[in-house]
Amino acid sequence: MEGCRMAMVFTIYIIVLVSFASFKATVAAEEFAPAPAPMESKAAALGVPAALGVIVSLLACIASNMSPTFAKYFMIEANNSYISEVSRYQTNLYKDMSEMVKELHVVMLPWSAFGHLMPFFQLSIALAKAKVHVSFISTPRNIERLPKIPPDLQPFINLVPIPFPPLEPDFLPEGAEASVDVPVQQYANLQVAVDLLQTPIKQFIADKMPDWIIADFFTYWVVDIAKEYDVPLAYFSVFSAAACVFFGPPEHLTGATRNGVLQTIQSLTSPREWITFPSLLALKDFEAVKQLLSWEVNKTGISGVCFAWRLARIISASQVLAIRTCSEIEGDYLEVYKKITGKPVIPTGVLPPDQPGKRAEGEVNSDASMFDWLDKQKPRFADRTSEKGLVCFGWVPQMEILGHPSIGGSLFHSGWGSVIETLQFGHCLVVLPFMYDQPLNARLLVEKGLAAEVKRNEDGSFSREEIAKSLRLAMVEEEGEQLRSNARKAAAVIGDHKLQHDHYIGAFVNYLKNNVAK
Repeated sequence: MEGCRMAMVFTIYIIVLVSFASFKATVAAEEFAPAPAPMESKAAALGVPAALGVIVSLLACIASNMSPTFAKYFMIEANNSYISEVSRYQTNLYKDMSEMVKELHVVMLPWSAFGHLMPFFQLSIALAKAKVHVSFISTPRNIERLPKIPPDLQPFINLVPIPFPPLEPDFLPEGAEASVDVPVQQYANLQVAVDLLQTPIKQFIADKMPDWIIADFFTYWVVDIAKEYDVPLAYFSVFSAAACVFFGPPEHLTGATRNGVLQTIQSLTSPREWITFPSLLALKDFEAVKQLLSWEVNKTGISGVCFAWRLARIISASQVLAIRTCSEIEGDYLEVYKKITGKPVIPTGVLPPDQPGKRAEGEVNSDASMFDWLDKQKPRFADRTSEKGLVCFGWVPQMEILGHPSIGGSLFHSGWGSVIETLQFGHCLVVLPFMYDQPLNARLLVEKGLAAEVKRNEDGSFSREEIAKSLRLAMVEEEGEQLRSNARKAAAVIGDHKLQHDHYIGAFVNYLKNNVAK
């Protein structure tokens, strides 16, 4: 009987030792794996030594009926192996867990224009929803004009107001801190004022030591700050992927591929040679002239740094290029941009702003007369002939207007932010671009079958007849049905907040977490 008992115990003992050996091999494999195993698998793996502990305990019960010498030997050998391996594994597990739950901290650095501030703010909101801590830096008045942060996200977003240093009288209009506050003639002065924020921003980064800096292209000097403190840099483009592709890689922006020679009107009025599929991306002659003056030629006044050089420096120094777009609309251009820059290119999703809720019955605000007019409009156009339209001056609640049931289309300048807001509601688009990236966005929308563009004369002028023609095509004519159908399909993508956040923001956050400087 004693012999059978000892044989059984010995057999189980051998199983335990084999299990320990297997467990050791698992630990060793994980140590030399190219990437740490997910937390879930590690926690599950911890069940292996725990189960072995149960076996050891059972053996202890059996061993209690053995001879003292054998029982003592068995218990010491088994327990020593178990305790040593579990202790070592738990130490590594808790170390990995602490690294994985470490809170990510990023600094946002947008240009002082609301077409840039708002996308950066919307990205901040999206990152905060993913439990990323954000320090959003801008000037005090710009921060005051941002939307309110939802209460549940306030612990994750720190709005950091840094004022301009003392400026010469009349250098900027009183209270001016964004492009909307200054006349075009003083844009260069605003640029200089923002460049003067370099010193306090450097001090903030030195004090906080964030995991990432996410910058706009205007703040080219943040490249040196990031290098000095070994903080990885990401460029966040508020432009479409198509516009980024048209601007080209850094060496093209600086003229390095042309021996320093500036671009010509001819080079801007035909599709880029690196676009290998049929594309409408090109400027018209009158647009190319404006582009050269505002983008590449050094006409930025006292700042001494042109837009193209700023963009080229940020792209060159960034570890990753993030773009406010999605693959469903611009997948082809995203692939081209990856190829010509040689860098990771990550779409953040279009970051659609939340759709406004319904106004309370009898609610009174400064926009009441506008919405009263909209509310009076009926579904049939023939019933609205007595009131042709309404003209509003200043800022208006664009999202709430676009969401009104009386709105079915939008005639606008094709700024990328407005494109996203309008398509979110499935409205027909009629585009009339004026400057910067707007013409490129317009060509992209026409190429994708999402908009009708108002025809212009060679000098850039246009007529009311051409506007009416484009509106009829987009809104009522049979040949415009495909445009309307495409707009509805785009709305299903852009308005899908789960897709935009869980898929796109999730992928971006994973990249940031996995590429923090060691």
